[in-house]
Amino acid sequence: MNHRLTRWLIVVATTLVLSTTGAIAQDRSDWPRSLTIGTASVGGVYFVYGNGLASFIGEALDISASGEITGGPVQNATLVQMGEHDIGLVTMGPMFEAWTGESELAPGIPHTDVRALFPMYETPFHGIALSRSGIESVGDLDGMRVSVGPAGGTAGTYWPRFLETLEVDVRPSFTGASDAASQLKDGLIDAFTFAAGVPIGAFSQLAAETDVRTFGFTPEELETILEEFPEVASYTIPAGTYSGQETDDHTVAMWNFAVAHSDMPESLAYEITRLVMENNDRMVQIHAAARATLPENWDNNSFLPFHPGAVRYFEEQGIEIPEDLQG
Repeated sequence: MNHRLTRWLIVVATTLVLSTTGAIAQDRSDWPRSLTIGTASVGGVYFVYGNGLASFIGEALDISASGEITGGPVQNATLVQMGEHDIGLVTMGPMFEAWTGESELAPGIPHTDVRALFPMYETPFHGIALSRSGIESVGDLDGMRVSVGPAGGTAGTYWPRFLETLEVDVRPSFTGASDAASQLKDGLIDAFTFAAGVPIGAFSQLAAETDVRTFGFTPEELETILEEFPEVASYTIPAGTYSGQETDDHTVAMWNFAVAHSDMPESLAYEITRLVMENNDRMVQIHAAARATLPENWDNNSFLPFHPGAVRYFEEQGIEIPEDLQG
C-alpha cells in the first residue's frame, strides 16, 4: 500500500470518527440531565425491575437515572402524563383507563401524551396465606382481613373489582408488598393478594420463613373473571415457583409495558429501547420476570402508540408497527 493511499485512509477514518462523535453529541444535546422511573411499593417486582433498569441506563448511557417509589401503575401513568416522571412502569389495564380519561387518580383527563417504549412481562394476580388458615382459593376469603395491594396499583385497583364480581366480601387493607408480608406473618391480616411478575420477592420470602400456601382461582371463579374482564388472560403459576408450592395456581395475568412522555427526545427513547431489547441476559439478572422482556412481545399492546424512538428501533429489527400504534 503506497503512502498516499495510507494518508487518504487515515483522513477518511478520522473524519468518520469526528462526524460520528459530533452526531452523538448532537443527539444528546436535548437529553435531560437525569431520568426518574416510577416503580411501585418496596417488595414488589416493579421496585426491583425499575431500580435495576435505572442503574443499567445510568451505566450504559451515562445519564443519571433513579427509581422512585410510587403507588404503582395508576399513579405512574399520571406522573408520566403530567411530565413529573420520565419513564413509568404500567400494566395495560390501568393504562387503558388512563388513556381514555377514566383513571381513578385523574378522572376526566385522557392520558394521550403517554407513549409505549417496550414490553416488560406478564403480571399474574395471586394470593398467599398461612397454611393453617385453610384458604385455598379466592372464594375462601369471604369475611377475611385481606391486603389487596397499595391503592393506585394494579393489585389495589383490580383485586377489589375481582372480589366484588365474585361476591366475596372482605375487609380490605391497601398496603405495599413488604408491609403486607409482615402483617400476614404477625397475624394482622388473613391473606395477602397481589399482582406482580413471578416470583414476587415478598411471597418468596414468606414461603422461605413460614408455612404458607399460595392460591389463585377455582375453575368456576376463573371463568367468571375472564368473562367480566377482557383485559386479562388465563395464566398458570407452575408448582415449585415458591418453596412448598406443590400444585399449579390457576389465575389471570395482565401485560406490563414501560412508557414515556411523547416529549422524550427521540434519540433517548431509541437508545433506552435498544438497550433493554438487546440485553435480555442483563435484564433477567435484574429480575427473572424479564425473561419476557423481548422485542417479539411488542404486540401485547393493542392501543397505546409507541414513541417514535421505539418505533425506529423495532422497525430496524424488521418489526412493522401498525400506523395506528405509531405516536
